[in-house]
Amino acid sequence: MIFGKTKLEMKVGFFVFIGLFILAFFVLSIGGIKTWSSAYDINFVFHFVNGVKLGAPVRFAGVDVGLVKHIKFMAPGEDGKTRVEIAARIKKGTRIPVDSSVWVNTLGLLGEKYIEVMPGVDKNNILAKNGSLIGEDPIAMQEIGAMAKKIVTDIDETILKINSGTGTIGKLVSDDSIYNNLDALMADLKRNPWKLFYKGKDIKD
Repeated sequence: MIFGKTKLEMKVGFFVFIGLFILAFFVLSIGGIKTWSSAYDINFVFHFVNGVKLGAPVRFAGVDVGLVKHIKFMAPGEDGKTRVEIAARIKKGTRIPVDSSVWVNTLGLLGEKYIEVMPGVDKNNILAKNGSLIGEDPIAMQEIGAMAKKIVTDIDETILKINSGTGTIGKLVSDDSIYNNLDALMADLKRNPWKLFYKGKDIKD
């Protein structure tokens, strides 16, 4: 009886193991998760990554080809700025030219951040395993706000100069003599249109 019970437990355990294996296979297939052996690693270097997180997608020519697997700080470069290295796992068979452009993009207006790679034109030089690409830093919202504030300030100063009659535009608008001279010139040309085509004779010594 004991032997028969042990044999039954082994059968049940075997079928449970098979069931779990099949379930894991379907979960991995549906999620699109690839094994480590079917991919390779590359790195992207930025000064500012604007909220890119682990697991963020990596797109090549608009197609999902990998995921961000690690983010770390690097020693400052020659410019003294802090650098951030993003290590990504890329689908095997994806050939990325070394002259490709890389930047941080957004899914929607306020959506998830991801890495966008635009293919370069040098098809003979392909980024090797563990190779690196220098990314184009995104503009921080604070910088956008500062730029907008400067534009508004410049517009206000220009309007103020026009109203006060200072500056080139202000003088053109407020100085009556300039208007009067232009008006007289136009009136003279209307009376004597031939002056537009007249060339004075060279003055000889």
